[in-house]
Amino acid sequence: MSNIHNWRKEFVTETLILFLCIKGRINFLQLGRFGEHKEQRYRQQFEKPFDFLTFNNELTLSHGSGRYAIAFDPSYISKAGKHTPGIGYFWSGCANRTKWGLEIGGLAAIDIDNHTAFHLEAIQTLADKEQSLSGWYADVISKRKTQLLELSNNLVADAWFAKRSFVDRVIKTDMHLISRLRDDADLLHLHQGKPTGKRGRPKKYDGKVDNTNVDINRFTLISKEDQATIHSAIVYSKSLKRNIKVVHFIVMRMENKTINCIFQLIQT
Repeated sequence: MSNIHNWRKEFVTETLILFLCIKGRINFLQLGRFGEHKEQRYRQQFEKPFDFLTFNNELTLSHGSGRYAIAFDPSYISKAGKHTPGIGYFWSGCANRTKWGLEIGGLAAIDIDNHTAFHLEAIQTLADKEQSLSGWYADVISKRKTQLLELSNNLVADAWFAKRSFVDRVIKTDMHLISRLRDDADLLHLHQGKPTGKRGRPKKYDGKVDNTNVDINRFTLISKEDQATIHSAIVYSKSLKRNIKVVHFIVMRMENKTINCIFQLIQT
């Protein structure tokens, strides 16, 4: 890492080792008790910023396979009280409802070949009434695009992020968004026929996409196995106001049950 002195390097190394060794609660008193320095020095050093994103980015590049995808997912943290900065109502996936507390946005690098992920950074959500949540999440990605693009230009997120306000901002950062679409996503087939030569605007779309039973004649077969069949096509999304590449999965389950899923790859 550039712009980091030896004394700062030694302090961070010692602190990481202490976090792994100390049992129970970890605070400045405990660091001063088990570490090589006094409690006050740990307090002073923790007040100074440290670029954990660059640190974890270098760690990923030195130990990973080289093929990555960036993952972003907010996570709810239980917290009582009313005076903590950023506290409010956030969605809890475990409880399946909004709850009072804090939220962090987790960034990770998915290592495709090694089937694992490297944590990059956790950013507390501090969106206020003047800024929407999607706008805050988009700012998190755009402000870190330099480090993220060193790993990959593919951003993976869940179906909540398939919104135009978020997608447009991600596209401006030269990244592609891969996410699942809603089951009721309004998609249109692109017209592939030749111009008729008649007056008026040429036909652009050719019917609505049936998300539960896609027309395989309009989709390209990507893979077909005993348990899963994958098709792909370029379609128009009404909500996103752009053409997107969709991948349709048909997964066979036990008792001959099938699950239909549609994922999107939004490109520039």
